Amino acid sequence: MTNNRHSGLLAAREHLLSGQPMTRLEAIILFGVPDLTKLISDLRRDGFIIEARQINYAAAVVRVNRHAVLQPPANLPVKEITLTDYWVSK
Repeated sequence: MTNNRHSGLLAAREHLLSGQPMTRLEAIILFGVPDLTKLISDLRRDGFIIEARQINYAAAVVRVNRHAVLQPPANLPVKEITLTDYWVSK
């Protein structure tokens, strides 16, 4: 029996190392990683340069919906809520 306990964390790490951006929302929904901050800290400690910017919640929902279905509540101000978007600088 294989141990899949850290497979989501490994997949999230590989996603970032491939140059793709990730928000905390994507980390939780797509990879099951509840603590993106720890992953970012580990990558920085390993010598990677991590870039960050603010994006609105609506943009993050669009990216999540490429792979899953996320329907925010109708009264949620998705254009005003911001999330931090991280990626590994090359």
